[in-house]
Amino acid sequence: MINDAGYSLRSYEGEAALEYEEKPQYAAIRMRAIPRVNIQAFCEDQDTAEVIEKAYADRRLAKAQLTLQMGGVQAAAAYYRNASTPNLIIIESLLDREEMLGDLDRLAEVCDPGTKVIAVGHINDVLLYRELLRRGVSEYIVAPVNVLQIIDSISAIYADPETRPLGQVIAFVGAKGGAGSSTVCHNTAFAIAASLNSDVVIADLDLPFGTAGLDFNQDPIRGIADALSSPKRLDEVLLARLLSRCSDHLSLFAAPGTLDRAYDLEPQACETVLDAVRENVPWIAVDVPHLWTAWAKQVVLRADRVVITAVPDLANLRNAKNLVDQLKAAWPNDRLPLLVLNQVALPKRPEISVKDFARALELEPKAIIEFDAQLFGTAANNGQMVEEVSAKANAAEQFRAVACLLTDRTQPKSEHMSLLAPILSRLRLIKARA
Repeated sequence: MINDAGYSLRSYEGEAALEYEEKPQYAAIRMRAIPRVNIQAFCEDQDTAEVIEKAYADRRLAKAQLTLQMGGVQAAAAYYRNASTPNLIIIESLLDREEMLGDLDRLAEVCDPGTKVIAVGHINDVLLYRELLRRGVSEYIVAPVNVLQIIDSISAIYADPETRPLGQVIAFVGAKGGAGSSTVCHNTAFAIAASLNSDVVIADLDLPFGTAGLDFNQDPIRGIADALSSPKRLDEVLLARLLSRCSDHLSLFAAPGTLDRAYDLEPQACETVLDAVRENVPWIAVDVPHLWTAWAKQVVLRADRVVITAVPDLANLRNAKNLVDQLKAAWPNDRLPLLVLNQVALPKRPEISVKDFARALELEPKAIIEFDAQLFGTAANNGQMVEEVSAKANAAEQFRAVACLLTDRTQPKSEHMSLLAPILSRLRLIKARA
């Protein structure tokens, strides 16, 4: 199967595969974001109107403008006699085939050229569907409709197959300062690039204190601050100049890491910059600093996936719970955030057990990374990733697993992997959950 980012998807074993089976709405997760278009809907049934309102609240329609009225096709035809038509009209009809076609012909007489139409009907008729398409209707949906049908239909209209695919934004957030979210972000992005051979850009939004440059032993003169200061100037040529290339598949949008000025970001600037990046690479790993400003909140809530990194203590549990609740409310049609428990089994430190942590969040961790001062300290001081220090380390294995979950890929088998590796990994997981 090919996803809308143009990459082959393969099923993978484990808990994530069960999620897809149990929740079929995940099949539509990778629908394109809708561009800045005006949408007007004319409904006959209140249930249909409520579904369209819920679809409008989805993150993929964040840039669109929706106006909803009751009255169906007849109300739409009367309205547009004295008004210009929008980019897209969604109309609903309760009539039979002939009457519905007649109403649509009258609507066509007042529609401006270029206006798209999605029709919602209550007749499951292939002949009607073909006739509607012949007359220029973009899509016909049989009621009752659901939220993902509406989003998918709108997305399909504006998904030009000749345009370059849009990349996926993955926001990495820490439940608490010092949880290690930046480390998880950088190592996961490295795994996407090195193990899966897929292009990825790390966008470090912690402008004064970002560590991406240090972690990859890079000292770029220019970076993401230049793009955010003039987001409308960011094109493919300027982006190439601002990115610091770490490997064949990994590039860095580094933070300046200086305190010579204050950094007050605008939500629109962040959105513009990330949109420009996602037009050029399939994966963008966004290192979000531990704060909750307007721009940080927007970056997280509009991301395609969110990874929450938490340490097993009370403050992390409270903050992670707040983040999960916020995302559940904002993402009714998306997968849940991916939870990473970090710095587990720190010697002599009382911890909340993995089992209790997961129960409180109602979210199972997809990676449990044990505390290893030697490994992570060596990597940080050398400007290396964990896999570069020790590819056989359990932490490296966890980062590769997270990379596969986020990109919907299977983990490639390593030649040096022992036959006992899966068993040992499982035993470590059971020990950590105890």
